[in-house]
Amino acid sequence: MTTAWIIAIIIGAIIIAGLAFYAGRLLWQLKVQKEQIAKYQQQKAAELAESRQKRNAKLADSINLIARAMKEQQCEYSEGCLRVWVLVSQYSFDQEITLEEAYPGVYKMYDEVKEMPTHDARKKYSKKEIFKLDSQRWRAEEALEQEILADCEKLIKQFKAAPGSDNVVFQ
Repeated sequence: MTTAWIIAIIIGAIIIAGLAFYAGRLLWQLKVQKEQIAKYQQQKAAELAESRQKRNAKLADSINLIARAMKEQQCEYSEGCLRVWVLVSQYSFDQEITLEEAYPGVYKMYDEVKEMPTHDARKKYSKKEIFKLDSQRWRAEEALEQEILADCEKLIKQFKAAPGSDNVVFQ
C-alpha cells in the first residue's frame, strides 16, 4: 500500500468519525428537545386541567344557586331555565351526556322561551303582544313545573355549591 492510500484512508476515517460525532450530537439534541416538549405539554395539560376545574367549580356553584332559587320559588322557572341551560351547556363533563335527556324539564322550558324577547327587546312590542308572550310563558311554566322541579333536584345533587355559598338564604 502506498503512502497516498494510507493518507486517504486516515482522512476518510477522520471524516467518517467527524460525521458520526456530528450525527450523535444532533441525535442528542433531538432527544433533549423531545423531552423539553413533553415536559412543556405536561405542564400545559396540567394548567388546562386546573383552569377547567376552576371554571367548572364556578359554573357548578352558579347552577346550584339558580336551581335552589327555582326550587324555593325565588326565581321564575323561565328565567332560571334560560340561565341554567346556558351554564350547563358550558360545563365540561367528564363523560359525554345528552343534556336534553338528562334535564328534560329544563330543556323544554328553555326551548319554549329561548326566542322570546327580553329586557330592551320587549320594549319594541305592544302591550298586547307582550301579554300574549307572557301568557304563553306562564302556561309553559305551569305545565312543566313538576319536570322542572325534578330537574332542579338533580341539578342540586350533581352540581355542588362552592364552600360558603350553600348557606345562601332565599327570602
